Amino acid sequence: MTEKLRVLYVCNPQSGLAELPATLRESAEVVVVHNPLRALALISRESFDGIYVTADHFQAAVRLRRLLENDRILDGMPDAVALLDSDFTILWANHQLLRWCNRGNVVGERFFAALGNPDVVGCDGYPLLRALQSGVASSSLLKLSDGRFYQMHAAPISDPTDSAKHLVVTIRDVTTETLQQQKLEAIQDAGRELADLKPDEIFAMPVEQRIDMLKANILHCTQDILKYDVVEIRLLDQPTGRLVPLLEVGMDTEAAGRELFASEKDNGVTGFVAATGKSYLCEDTAHDPLYLTGVTGAKSSLTVPLKLHNEVIGTFNVESPQPHAFTDSDLQFLKVFCRDVAMSLNTLQLLVAQQLNASQESVARIHSQVALPIDEIVADATFIDEECQNLDPDTRARLKKILDNASGIRDVIQQVGRSLPPGDIYTPPPTSEKRDKLKGIRVLVVDSEPDVRNAAHVLLEQHDCRVQTVRHGAEAASLFRHNLHHRQYDVVIAGVTLPDMTGYDLMMRLKPMVDRVPLILTQEFGWDAGHTLVKCRAAGLHPSGCVIKPFKERQLLDTVETIIEWSDGSRA
Repeated sequence: MTEKLRVLYVCNPQSGLAELPATLRESAEVVVVHNPLRALALISRESFDGIYVTADHFQAAVRLRRLLENDRILDGMPDAVALLDSDFTILWANHQLLRWCNRGNVVGERFFAALGNPDVVGCDGYPLLRALQSGVASSSLLKLSDGRFYQMHAAPISDPTDSAKHLVVTIRDVTTETLQQQKLEAIQDAGRELADLKPDEIFAMPVEQRIDMLKANILHCTQDILKYDVVEIRLLDQPTGRLVPLLEVGMDTEAAGRELFASEKDNGVTGFVAATGKSYLCEDTAHDPLYLTGVTGAKSSLTVPLKLHNEVIGTFNVESPQPHAFTDSDLQFLKVFCRDVAMSLNTLQLLVAQQLNASQESVARIHSQVALPIDEIVADATFIDEECQNLDPDTRARLKKILDNASGIRDVIQQVGRSLPPGDIYTPPPTSEKRDKLKGIRVLVVDSEPDVRNAAHVLLEQHDCRVQTVRHGAEAASLFRHNLHHRQYDVVIAGVTLPDMTGYDLMMRLKPMVDRVPLILTQEFGWDAGHTLVKCRAAGLHPSGCVIKPFKERQLLDTVETIIEWSDGSRA
């Protein structure tokens, strides 16, 4: 028995089988559709021996022919294309969609079911319905269960011969771009968390603990997000150009301890990157002249400079056992991460510096409040010891203890101020150049103005001088005489005019005690009515033994050094 032919009959809804030739009606299986889109859908999923279009449906025939031609064109596209009816049933699909669905011919299935019911990323959970109802094209991101991402675009179309609406849907595989964007966002979030150092937590931590916390955060992000197992971070010491190790994981012991400098030659890729400020991708370590072994078996490496305000502050290096393991995307990701690492290091430095400054200011404030009262205690105790020669040994011993303890309090405060180094990550610049000649020098300052006495403490003690101040000339003479035998003063700084005498009178009291009086007179701009300076110079005052008030630091220090050298010559 011969099988019947299958014929697709395209006609208007008002037309019937009467217009179909009798031979076809009797000998063929006839399938009737009323628009070209339905015809295309049936052709996609069923086999026909022929297509018959009525004469009054000529335009439909033309459209069907064009659709069939487009079908061949769309099959060659890299994107998936589908035609859906108002129920979102697939009427037609190109070969790319069939390959992605991997389920054979999906014509006749619901669109989302054919794709495995992917999730719609974002707030719009019904993009196809929105496009169909609004008549406006919509775009959405789809996430499949296997981790792929598709960008979907749905555009509504209408057929003049059919009241039903249809959708043309195109799908593009954007898995690579989406994963890279998600990775970039994760890196940026992680970078922001690196610098999220809450003051109430940070200020309670020692510097070492803060650095360890930052290292742990960097390592977590590097391994969990960037997926790098071999990491080395070095910080650049600007004065020496040395690259100081901060963090390393997976590096050979010899490589981790290797001394490197910021130099384009003889310091490996790390030194080259630090010197030039340029990233370096070593695709094959066996044939790269700059590469120095970081980990045994490494075949490729990627090194990026840590930059802050376009200035190199360190390097970030990762290595892989695979050649050509790093791509341009890896380079861009690491650059983004390194920017945040540099900012985090800077944030930590600023916090450390802020705490250090606060601590130093507190010490300075305490010192300024207790320095002058302690000076008065020392002066009064010395006066009693000098004037009361008939004191019993126990009382005299107690006075000596008072003197020693009072001086010791001041020394302890100074030592606390000097023992506040913030750690290796931050070294504050000195306020001025240290004067080694002044270290340990004992200075006696005589002036009625508290501001002058305080200024002497501040300016001289930062160079490790031991400063004692008094208001009156008689107190100064008593202290000088008391300390002649065991803690002699190296310099005496006295005002031209004192409450109880002149600077010349004080010089005359000190002159019998030493061969050369190490005196520096201080005066404000103006006329010296008592000619004190002239008389002192005639009595042996050093020609440079005068400074102007208020003190200029450099002038005061230079003068003190000059007087020390001059008076030391008299002792030689």
